[in-house]
Amino acid sequence: SGIRGTIGGAPGDALTPLDIMQFASAFANWVRRRNPDLAKPKVVIGRDARISGPMVHQIVVGALMGSGLDVFDLGLSTTPTVEMAVPGERAQAGIILTASHNPKQWNALKLLNEAGEFISGADGQELLRMIESQDYHYVEVDDLGSRTNDDSWTEKHIDRILALDMVDVDAIRNAGLTVAVDAVNSTGGLAIPRLLERLGVGTIIPLYCEPNGEFPHNPEPLAEHLTEISRVVEEEKADLGVVVDPDVDRLAMVCEDGSMFGEEYTLVAVADHVLTHRAGPTVSNLSSSRALRDVTSSHGQTYHAAAVGEVNVVQKMKDVGAVIGGEGNGGVILPELHYGRDALVGIALFLTHFVRKGMKMSALRASYPDYHMSKNKIALTPDIDVDAILQRMEERYAERSPSTIDGVKIDFDEEWVHLRKSNTEPIIRIYTESKSPEAAQGLAEKVMEEISSLV
Repeated sequence: SGIRGTIGGAPGDALTPLDIMQFASAFANWVRRRNPDLAKPKVVIGRDARISGPMVHQIVVGALMGSGLDVFDLGLSTTPTVEMAVPGERAQAGIILTASHNPKQWNALKLLNEAGEFISGADGQELLRMIESQDYHYVEVDDLGSRTNDDSWTEKHIDRILALDMVDVDAIRNAGLTVAVDAVNSTGGLAIPRLLERLGVGTIIPLYCEPNGEFPHNPEPLAEHLTEISRVVEEEKADLGVVVDPDVDRLAMVCEDGSMFGEEYTLVAVADHVLTHRAGPTVSNLSSSRALRDVTSSHGQTYHAAAVGEVNVVQKMKDVGAVIGGEGNGGVILPELHYGRDALVGIALFLTHFVRKGMKMSALRASYPDYHMSKNKIALTPDIDVDAILQRMEERYAERSPSTIDGVKIDFDEEWVHLRKSNTEPIIRIYTESKSPEAAQGLAEKVMEEISSLV
């Protein structure tokens, strides 16, 4: 979904100022070539609150203006807000400066097309070719682009969410909820409390909601990183906790007893709500929980799997006309709002579902099929043919009709295993899911032994 790297070091080895300038300049040229009839195409830009943000932001804005593009600058913003602002402002592209859930030394340029969606793999390859050949073009002084600052889009984003008929503000307000929020000191600290206020949440307990980029813990919203909000939810007797990553496209929930609702089950619960109101297919990636398939079937609808990666999930959703989709990392995509993972709309739909169910969070979680995942990897030497190993595993389990959409996924009666190779190193990633943590890990170890024997 873009260009990602660590700050500092030598050009070409990390996300240095020179690399940032080259990537932004190449993207500007890519946008111009897609819009040959426009004198000054418009690009929407926004950033998360990480420490390197102001530096990266200034370089990118300068490169775009120097390339003759007009910049519509949202400043501190969430990824889904930028995605909505691109078509909302009739812009030709967008850039979000965020490394998503990565630690503070990382930053990135997430690149959007005119629909506010991530550019395709083919477009990405073309962009890399342009960077490799230094295929840039800068304009003369009279043709420099302009910059417009606009901080209204967070409120516009919330307006659109509250206008959805599947969001029941009255029911949420009448429930008098107490909600704790961990926004990892990034832009969720601006957007999430405001959203909760407008949804009518009774009491909001902010935790790390100052957008200063000082991440108080690893920003990936996994259980091992969320001990503080778990404690706060339990001690303050909150109804639930809400956790987002630095750019607010992933959503995790905490139950009233401090336990994790489970990132995999964010999408499951939201889909359960949406399918109550909309008939149609659902989509998630091959490494997401089988619980979504089960819930979809319980509503009499059809589930579809896509290759890993948001752009692949979105394409599959469009292909099958899905009413809800996303990824098991807490990414909720509601196509009638926009085709992007959006924690804000996820919160609004989840809270509506929660208050209408009238049960505690732990009971709501217990109402869904109980699956457990294990994530492992095998590191191989560079001379080993990873593709050949995956093909032999496919042949070994041919009677199970493995999916080869993305690596090899083998479905068993009550569990599955998904094998994927890394794009950047000789590693096979092994995701398994079963009815207990022990069974999931046992299946992973069995498959790892089989792979080792093939090596």
